Amino acid sequence: MPDVDAARQAVSRDRVDQVIDLALPMIGTPSPNPDGDTRAVAALAVDLIKTHVPGVEIELHPGSADIVNVVARIRGAGPGRRVVFNGHLDTYPVGTPAQWSVNPAGEARDGRLYGRGAADMKGGIAASIVAMAALAEQRAHWNGEAVLTLAGDEESMGPLGTKLLLDQVPHTTGAATIIGDAGSPMVARFGEKGFIWIDITAEGKAAHGAHVHLGTNALDRLRVTLDRVSALRDLPVHMPDQVRNAIAAAKAISEPLCGAGEADVLSAVTVNLGIVSGGTSPNLVPSIAHAAVDIRLPVGVTAEAVLARLRQELDLPGITWHASRCFEPNYTSPDDELIRCCANAAAQVLGTKPAVNMRVGGSDSRWFRMAGIPTVVYGPTPYNMGAPDEYVEISDLGIVSRVHALTAFDYLTTKASDT
Repeated sequence: MPDVDAARQAVSRDRVDQVIDLALPMIGTPSPNPDGDTRAVAALAVDLIKTHVPGVEIELHPGSADIVNVVARIRGAGPGRRVVFNGHLDTYPVGTPAQWSVNPAGEARDGRLYGRGAADMKGGIAASIVAMAALAEQRAHWNGEAVLTLAGDEESMGPLGTKLLLDQVPHTTGAATIIGDAGSPMVARFGEKGFIWIDITAEGKAAHGAHVHLGTNALDRLRVTLDRVSALRDLPVHMPDQVRNAIAAAKAISEPLCGAGEADVLSAVTVNLGIVSGGTSPNLVPSIAHAAVDIRLPVGVTAEAVLARLRQELDLPGITWHASRCFEPNYTSPDDELIRCCANAAAQVLGTKPAVNMRVGGSDSRWFRMAGIPTVVYGPTPYNMGAPDEYVEISDLGIVSRVHALTAFDYLTTKASDT
């Protein structure tokens, strides 16, 4: 294919104004989860994609009456590999609008894009759409397909978005996946921790607080139980050397962006006690208590090992529990072709080498990795994500879009046998 270098340069051109033009109307179309209704924003996304991406094929795929997913596809000059861009249409709720100093429905000012979903992740979706548009303009110079999948239930960790598309729509699987979820342009994320959410109920016997000998305190039972759950932090981690080395190598770049201690968190089991409830009065012995806990698993600790430990340790009088969510840690080799393509593209756009690291939070990338598809998460730095005045730097979105386009272009113009 002639003039590939010129096409590559055109693909990587800065189109940040176009990204903002796409992001603002999506931010202005509410899609909070809960309630998880993505019908309006999915319909808007279809219109925006049709307008900006020439020659696109586009479909809607409902996961339920309210959860609607979008699949868009463009084809290159001939047969080849398929790259899938992925994002999610749902957001956290706005919360109390009075706590916002800007319009939660979207504002672009002072170099920032504000609004619910600006960081997580309508800004990233807009960046991927513009990357698709750039690829479409240069379709004569690459082979294969580029597909964009927009899921409707990522915030709930549910199966009616990306999981449904992978199960039911053949062209939503591919040779590689690029996701613009929140992160940093300075870090290409090749994996993420697993997680188990557990709900615990402790039962006791009610009594007056002055007559504790006549009752059994459910909160006391719950405290003992939570101490045993917290002891999971000490589980040994058998992490592959390539993952441990990548985390260590990324520390100098990644921790100033994501907080001191990130490397330690990526390398250990963490336990967060999110909800505790029980009792009605200080002078009454509570007969029932409840807790909900988020357990995060590094690569090198399996979910089944943790569940087996919990079954053993929580076999206590008056205690019942169950896991409401359970996913294994997952990663793509940091030496994989896709990760190298993304890191090289980022280095070209940024002018400096990015870190290659794991991600502490969960995302839909797990569905692709569980299906054996190499996946990278490369997105903008989030500020106030899930809180009032959520925003991203507009320059970040421009970088993300360029890196997405360049990563996909390089991947689609390189034969797998050449790597």
